[in-house]
Amino acid sequence: MTRPFALAFASLLLVGAAAPPPAAYDIVIRGGRVLDGAGNPWVTADVAIKDGRIARVGVIEGKGRQEIDASGRYVAPGFIDMLDQSGRVLPRDGSAANKLRMGVTTLIAGEGGTAVPASELAGYFSTLETQGIAVNFGTYYGAIQARVKVMGDSAGAPSEAQLSAMEDEVRTAMKAGAFGISSALIYSPASFQATADLARLAAIPGKCGGFYATHMRDESDKLLAAIDEAVAIGERSGAKVEIFHIKAAYAPLWGKLMPQAIARIEAARTRGVDIGANIYPYRAGGTGLDVTVPTHVFAKGREAAHAALRDPAVREQLKKELAAGPQADWSNLVHASGGWKNVVLANGQVEQYKRFNGQNFADIGKALGKDPADAAWDIWLAALPARASALYFMMDDKDIDLAMKQPWVSIGTDASAADSTVDPAVAGRPHPRSYGTFPRIIAEYVQARPVLTLPDAIRKMTGWPAQRLGLADRGLLRAGMRADIVVFDLAAIKDHATFEAPTAAPAGIDEVIVNGVVALAKGQPTGSRSGTVLRHTCPAV
Repeated sequence: MTRPFALAFASLLLVGAAAPPPAAYDIVIRGGRVLDGAGNPWVTADVAIKDGRIARVGVIEGKGRQEIDASGRYVAPGFIDMLDQSGRVLPRDGSAANKLRMGVTTLIAGEGGTAVPASELAGYFSTLETQGIAVNFGTYYGAIQARVKVMGDSAGAPSEAQLSAMEDEVRTAMKAGAFGISSALIYSPASFQATADLARLAAIPGKCGGFYATHMRDESDKLLAAIDEAVAIGERSGAKVEIFHIKAAYAPLWGKLMPQAIARIEAARTRGVDIGANIYPYRAGGTGLDVTVPTHVFAKGREAAHAALRDPAVREQLKKELAAGPQADWSNLVHASGGWKNVVLANGQVEQYKRFNGQNFADIGKALGKDPADAAWDIWLAALPARASALYFMMDDKDIDLAMKQPWVSIGTDASAADSTVDPAVAGRPHPRSYGTFPRIIAEYVQARPVLTLPDAIRKMTGWPAQRLGLADRGLLRAGMRADIVVFDLAAIKDHATFEAPTAAPAGIDEVIVNGVVALAKGQPTGSRSGTVLRHTCPAV
């Protein structure tokens, strides 16, 4: 062997000997301030991910195929949205980009029910998995869906046979993987459901750790009675009770109702009722214009209500009811907001009214030369079958702060994933909660004002809702858990979405990992579809 050849051969041997070993992990997040999701203070640690799960937390010597330097930043479990509205959007657009940008990795939907009937729910879940979704998704089934299928959308008490048929619908939904049943009792025809009927339906998920989740019958002057009803349903049925977007939405009693509401819930928990709530961090709620119409108008169904609203004589009577304030069977959100000046059109849906998006109804009425109620109802009817929507400024910051501090309160957006199939020009103004909720919790309630500590804020968005939902392998940064993770810069995190610019993206949330796959990198969605459908197991039905 010649000397040059021998030297070259030796060099090759050395290169081969120095070749790096294969990566031990899929991803290693290095040197971040790790918040475990259980409320503990942060610790400096690495997080190693392999095969979709957290392999180790601590000092990681092995390399990852992908390395993320988290020095100076925080690493937490992915956020869980306890009040999502994406059930109808995800089959069309599974990207959930606005949710990912907020650090959200799991959505729990179904306030108004599932996107399909109970008999189609199993197939709907399979379709989501086949098409692919960027985040994890679970849902409740709507008690109203069962009622409408069995007896239509008018008022009236169901017969025994009808109740039995409703129970069959709930069983079907639970077998498919629903987390329980939901109600939205402020809206007709759900408002026609009796407490006893709801308790009977809730007893089905109550047999297997499922939920009765509710947008209560009233969140304004009759808030305490509504809480009592939710508690009673939980006690009778054995179901866990989840109160959607807890609020004291009644300007005349700001500062008074919320402490009493909290006391009611604490008393129920002391008695052994498994009850909690979620909240969004904004003074305004957002919903359709139909809630400005007294419930009794819908007693014969929605088509009859639409016809009635076209009668000037009916309208004059309804205006009197609006001006009269609270009523026994209707939550008057216009009165609760302090009048039409505090109700803002979010989406008029049709061309002739879109120019008023973002304006309050006192001003819209003046511009149209109409009573504000007539303006609202004209817009509502013109938009059908689409839903014209508004923002109702009903809450006080001090009440929000007090509710936020409660250990049994989690966070929900009450908003859908963005739908890229819809032209933004016709989308109107969404509520800023769609784009800002989770970063706002940290930016406003941790950083700007000492309402929450950072560990507790993270617990409310991760460990607590996962425990509540029975997601035993999510919500915490511990070995063996599913690798749903968010990396954020505490100094930079900020919600930029406002009521004037509601779709502005937040800042400071850099990386989001869903089931071990990077779904957001440097603040931008990667296009991954690593999310999965979360199914509640209910063998007892």
